[in-house]
Amino acid sequence: MSVLEGRTALVTGAGNGLGRAISLALAGAGARVILTGRTSGKLDRVAQEIGEKGGAARTAVCDTSDPDAVERLRTELDDERICTLVNNAGVAGPVAPLVDIDPKDWDDVFAVNVRGVFLVCRAFLPAMMAAGRGDVINIASVTGKRPLARRTPYAASKTAVLGLTATLACEAGPHGVSVNSLSPGPVRGPRMERNFRLEAERTGTDAAAAEEAFVSRSALGRMVEEDEVAAAVVAMLQMPGMTGADVDLSAGMIAR
Repeated sequence: MSVLEGRTALVTGAGNGLGRAISLALAGAGARVILTGRTSGKLDRVAQEIGEKGGAARTAVCDTSDPDAVERLRTELDDERICTLVNNAGVAGPVAPLVDIDPKDWDDVFAVNVRGVFLVCRAFLPAMMAAGRGDVINIASVTGKRPLARRTPYAASKTAVLGLTATLACEAGPHGVSVNSLSPGPVRGPRMERNFRLEAERTGTDAAAAEEAFVSRSALGRMVEEDEVAAAVVAMLQMPGMTGADVDLSAGMIAR
């Protein structure tokens, strides 16, 4: 029997990157996965991947930063018994000194990275608590715990996710629901490639040099892989005594 057999998991931001990897890992461990995100085509491709591997998936388009959209999602999924929620949807935001950041860019980061987590939890926690069981994993970031220059909106939003997680764990725990966060370090993929390009432009070097300078700060001397983050999510769901915790998966990164 697969370790997550019988569970239905909702994953936000499931159309690509970490969301895709997490969804595939959950399905591979036996869960039925509901994929949600802003773009139906991307969700459909992930659902097809899951189906080709023998898993079960359903898609539902939703902008998790929009209260009305989240309420429509809750209504659409009213026939589901969701017992696992992975709040993965997030945006990287601007790379610039704080004094050069437009307030709208700041608000856009918080709308997705913080308000989205709040709205989805508010929508789906009541059913979990009524059932007396459930797991919430919020994808935070090592950047929410350690300085990263020129990334104040992102860093502040991920610190907020950590605070939300710790407090929500106290509220949901008496009802049988565990709430934890997972803080990856830099994850290899398009988002980090973008950051390296921007850093290279700022410093007058190239992207390869910017990447080398960045990963040299980690104990393992490398970035984290998407599949490693996905495996950590599955592992956390097999730790029923853990709540209010944050798991650091950063290859020993000191972000500064």
